[in-house]
Amino acid sequence: MKVLLTGSTGYIGRRLKEKLLEKPDVDLRLFARNKKALSSKIQNHVEIVEGDTFNKNQLKEALKDIDVAYYLVHSLSNKDYKELDKVSAQNFIDIANECGVKRVIYLGGLGVKNQNTSEHLLSRLETGEVLSSNRNVQNIWIRAGVIIGSGSTSFEIIRNLTEKLPIMTTPKWVDTKAQPIAVHDVISYLVQSLYIKETKNLTIDIGCEQLTYKQMMLQTAQALDLKRIIIPLPFLSINISSYWLNLFTPVPFTVAKALIEGLKSEVVIQNDNAKKYFPEIEPIPFLHAVKKAVQEIKTNQVISRWSDTSGGIWEKNHTKEIADAIFFDRKEKDINNLSKSNIYQAFTSIGGDNGWFTYDFLWEIRGFMDKMIGGVGLKRGRRDQNTLRVGESLDFWKVLDVQEDERLLLYAQMKVPGNAWLEFKIEDNKLIQSAYFYPKGLLGRLYWYALIPIHYFVFNNMINSIIKKATISSRQS
Repeated sequence: MKVLLTGSTGYIGRRLKEKLLEKPDVDLRLFARNKKALSSKIQNHVEIVEGDTFNKNQLKEALKDIDVAYYLVHSLSNKDYKELDKVSAQNFIDIANECGVKRVIYLGGLGVKNQNTSEHLLSRLETGEVLSSNRNVQNIWIRAGVIIGSGSTSFEIIRNLTEKLPIMTTPKWVDTKAQPIAVHDVISYLVQSLYIKETKNLTIDIGCEQLTYKQMMLQTAQALDLKRIIIPLPFLSINISSYWLNLFTPVPFTVAKALIEGLKSEVVIQNDNAKKYFPEIEPIPFLHAVKKAVQEIKTNQVISRWSDTSGGIWEKNHTKEIADAIFFDRKEKDINNLSKSNIYQAFTSIGGDNGWFTYDFLWEIRGFMDKMIGGVGLKRGRRDQNTLRVGESLDFWKVLDVQEDERLLLYAQMKVPGNAWLEFKIEDNKLIQSAYFYPKGLLGRLYWYALIPIHYFVFNNMINSIIKKATISSRQS
């Protein structure tokens, strides 16, 4: 069975890819915008087509000779995502038909169309309708609500609110009903959709027990051994709730607002097709799903996170922009007898729970300021405390390039009047640490000059601390 997987670097896509690779009867091809976001092992053993769903020629190359295609594409990071999603889905189903694809499997959201349907949910529903519109290509439309798993948007919101707020004043949407589902169960449904014997279009709603969002937060508190009090307040608006989520969770304001708008609508199962077509899958209860997610975080087993590929800015080549940067701060240190490996491990372990050395508090302040104006802040942390991969987030940075024992390049995703990069490079027995900034107008230039005193302390401390950490590691080994 020749299978195409889109969205293979996203939250669901990374996990689904691992399961499909275990299937001996699946010949997997990946469609990715940047193959650098995939491991070298994957690049060497799996066929990869680079491109996006807005380029029909690239789609033709990706869908050629394919039997079944997974559609895991969403443009939520773009302000025009609703229209872009429809164009993307239409391109995909048209080229799938042209290439003779037999089945498209799509993961969408639970919900029904009515006057309360949010833009985000409406976009998910319309995408499913477009993918179901071609009579020559069967569409298996899996519909899930709140997905619970380590690194999922929903889980990160619920977990962060529950951990940080002993007493929560919440809007009335906490009484809205939903049917959450563990990410591992979602993957099981997606994998088993390859083998359904039915040939007509199917809409399959999945989920575990019905719960209100208040019940989910209280059960999450139970899983974390915490006691929490929730007080609903009917006058809290969508905007206030979005700022609240932005401040106390890793989710930026734009994403928070899109999700909050969707919370006024119930997302519950509308059919029994999951039991009919997948009787062997029994979704685990919400409490068990939370405990499983927490355990994965504690044991550093997080495969993917919601923020891994958001934004898209990292996908282009930044060489020219960096070369054009007007301002830069460069520090160099001799490596002496230290191994490249120890130096590399020292600078690739910065951020997240590991912090930013002596002046970590300054990074915290900068992250808080970013959050206050709707930015991403530092709360995204890092997926793994020891390793990095291209495309994932590291606090308010995005990883653009990682070359083992050679280089780490980060792009700033905090709100700044310009573009900023931070690079660590091992070259000619030296560690070279460079901060680049391309300002936008007068404000950008004033921003850089205002930070020069802080940069002096922070960047000097950073390179010295990296050398010190590598020296300690060298002695211990």
